Amino acid sequence: MITIQSYVRQGRHTLRRWAVDPRIHTVIRGLGYFLAGFALSAASLGQSLLPLSLALVCACGGWPAVLSGLGGALGYRVFWGVEYSALLWLCVGLCVALILGQSHTARDTPLLLPAIAGLIVAASGVLLQTLGMEDTPVALYLIRVGLACGATFLFSLVRKGRNPIAEWLVCGLATLSLVQIAPIKWLSLGFLAAGALSVAGAFPAVAIAGLALDLSQVTPVPMTAVLVLAYLLRLLPKPLGWAGRLAPGATYLLVMWLCDKWDVLPLPALVLGALAGGFLPGPGKVAHRRGETGVAQVRLELASGVLAQTQQLLLEAPEVPVDEDALVTRGAERACASCPNRKGCKDSGRIAQLPGLLLHKPLLAPEELPIICRKSGRFLAELHRSQEQLRSIRADRQRQKEYRAAVIQQYQFLSEFLQNLSDRLSKRAEPASVYSPRVAVFGNRPEEENGDRCLRFAGTEGRYYVLLCDGMGTGLGAVQEGRTAGAMLKRMLCAGYPAEYALRSINSICALRDRAGAVTIDLAEIQLDCGKVALYKWGAVPSYLISSMGAEKIGIAGPPPGLSVTDYQERIEKLTLRRGQYLIMVSDGVGENEALRCCTEGVGKTPGEIAVSLISSGEASGQDDTTVVVISLEPTENG
Repeated sequence: MITIQSYVRQGRHTLRRWAVDPRIHTVIRGLGYFLAGFALSAASLGQSLLPLSLALVCACGGWPAVLSGLGGALGYRVFWGVEYSALLWLCVGLCVALILGQSHTARDTPLLLPAIAGLIVAASGVLLQTLGMEDTPVALYLIRVGLACGATFLFSLVRKGRNPIAEWLVCGLATLSLVQIAPIKWLSLGFLAAGALSVAGAFPAVAIAGLALDLSQVTPVPMTAVLVLAYLLRLLPKPLGWAGRLAPGATYLLVMWLCDKWDVLPLPALVLGALAGGFLPGPGKVAHRRGETGVAQVRLELASGVLAQTQQLLLEAPEVPVDEDALVTRGAERACASCPNRKGCKDSGRIAQLPGLLLHKPLLAPEELPIICRKSGRFLAELHRSQEQLRSIRADRQRQKEYRAAVIQQYQFLSEFLQNLSDRLSKRAEPASVYSPRVAVFGNRPEEENGDRCLRFAGTEGRYYVLLCDGMGTGLGAVQEGRTAGAMLKRMLCAGYPAEYALRSINSICALRDRAGAVTIDLAEIQLDCGKVALYKWGAVPSYLISSMGAEKIGIAGPPPGLSVTDYQERIEKLTLRRGQYLIMVSDGVGENEALRCCTEGVGKTPGEIAVSLISSGEASGQDDTTVVVISLEPTENG
């Protein structure tokens, strides 16, 4: 029986598989460039169009420039009708981007493309003025030229990597463009973006977005004041929580009342944007880079950027197709070369030109061939041989695809890890530990003979880890598998590597070594400042939470690591471990029903008594290694 939970789990696995699929990444990026060009074409100043789509085209290059140009052309047609200046901008800009966008000259001269973008706008303006096809005021003409240069430079900086100042200014340009797009009269996308920025953006981005709304002149209410006041409410000593998401709407009503300028049309979009922005992560603070710490931060960010760029290049690398027609041709050549009728055969040329679709038929008979061959048995034998070669090539390509996905994952993990490490470098203090962990381990065999490997160690930022690795089976082989996986995970977690990334790295290693199912992993990540626990399970059996109210099963059994690089199989369960509660982690030597019964009967007993009951139950059901880990938290003196 397939439950809703099974469908949800299958959908989650499908989404995770898509997340590392290079083709999905390519489609999403292409759609993003197209939509960005479309949205930027809507930007206006004084009811006059602006060359922001041209700036994006010049900042890109290659197929992103083409998609941005197509989106911009469609946008200018939708929002402005027939505008010869916009079409001229995009046509010339696209030619320049395709010729110079990815050249060494453009990379070595960062201001070259911005200058060319400004020159395109300036020259097109002079040309259209001369032909009498446009009558643009001088001030607007100069603003367009300056915007083309500046926006191209900003978009180039943002595409190359993290630059807070450039990101703030781009937020303003995006708001200026989106405010002109309103699928519904009262739902302007610009006000949605402004509301989200006011509760989740940095102060400069908020102020610049407010200025962009004022320049667009879509409402008489001063939006800079509205957004700045909404941001200042976030600085109150006592956080507003959910009420803070209503701050933009409240400040908008207040400013309308103070200025006596009434326009409630933007209010719904502003409130909806603020509600949506509450789910976004807060703005990162720009660390003060001074002395050796600042140098280390810069180097970490540069290294992170290099790894991210390498990951992007690997994602964009095309997958070489299998030449099936060549396999058929080669098989035909081999068959004809040994055929006694080859000298008088008139169909040898036609045989060599048969399509590769023949290789997709599992069993071919002579009557299924599209030609008549007097020695069809020879050709069919060679064709079956080509089918075997095709299967081998596809298996090899699939293996290479897994290798590539594993490498891409590692570049992604390392890039994000180095960036997070750089962001945390300026934070001197670790979170204070309110709880002290108490961990007791019990097993049915001596440690040197037990394939279950339990490690307890402190991590970074007030985290404590309890790791149970179960080498499948018994004996020295299981012991070695458990120790190897446990030692590698410990090194990564002690270095500050996120638990999710560390476990997926182990999964990739197991898959590439053909060691699927060789080990199961049960990891408890405990935050000693609040008592929250995250349980990561790769093939591990459920854990159990014992309290005065009874016992509760945590998590479900799942596949072990190593089955696939792209199809993640981990289970993540989150809970809060309070004083007087026990978290029980067991290996697969104990059945789920027996374990739950023992834990239910163990309410009020000591950890040792609970462990003895579980181990006895495991020994009664089989000869596998059985390990029981009992975790509890005790308040520290500071807690």
